[in-house]
Amino acid sequence: MGNENSIKLFEDKDVRVAWNEEEEKWYFSVIDIVSVLTDNDYQKARRYWSVLKVRLKEEGSQLPTNCSQLKFVASDGKLRETDVMNTEQILRLIQTIPSKKAEPFKLWLAQVGAERIDETYDPELTINRALEAYRKKGYSEEWINQRLKTIDIRKEFTDELKRTGINKSKDFAILTNVLTQVWSGYTVKEYKEIKGLKKENLRDNMTNLELVLNMLAETSSTEISKGVNPQGFDETKQTVIKGGNVAKIAKEQIEKESGKKILSSSNAQDKNMLN
Repeated sequence: MGNENSIKLFEDKDVRVAWNEEEEKWYFSVIDIVSVLTDNDYQKARRYWSVLKVRLKEEGSQLPTNCSQLKFVASDGKLRETDVMNTEQILRLIQTIPSKKAEPFKLWLAQVGAERIDETYDPELTINRALEAYRKKGYSEEWINQRLKTIDIRKEFTDELKRTGINKSKDFAILTNVLTQVWSGYTVKEYKEIKGLKKENLRDNMTNLELVLNMLAETSSTEISKGVNPQGFDETKQTVIKGGNVAKIAKEQIEKESGKKILSSSNAQDKNMLN
């Protein structure tokens, strides 16, 4: 099942979701849904769902039996199997959980589905929604402009990787990790640890200059790849390393001239970073 994983927000709560291209359906983390509906933290929601599954099975419900499992990033930053349901299943699940948020959540589900359809025909809508989300979180206009540009650059980079034959999610992740390590000196995991992050998006927690250097690395890799036309993982990895080195040289030069280290422990919780 080819999936595109992301996080959607419902009343400032994270809901992990995956879009299945073949089925054209959203799949939602059941525990995240239970957490929202019951106003419980992750562990309590997990126990709630465990008890509810047993009760539903005893009542003869097929809901627990038919739910699938997907790997999502957990709170410790690791990929873990978790129960997921599609929209129709989630609507049935909602009926089994007494919650004042049931109706607002149904509307949210409908909105999520509509957004995917709208964005297929008008990608600008994706950008506009991201713009509003970042403004609500308090990011400055300058930072937002940089962050939105990274989305463009990232798409060009991944499109080029696909052209060279990269089509597995694992390989995209490996090459992203290689690129990050070359220009920054740290793996994605180490970089997130420096910033005190777990499942949060690394780019959402980069400073302006960090974003610029990351874009330089991806853009350089894209252009180098177009020039040498690599085929397959190993050749593509070499273009990624070369692109990362371009940004590494720029980083070292800026640090030499300014006398300051570029990589920062600042994250989105640091209001000075947002302004």
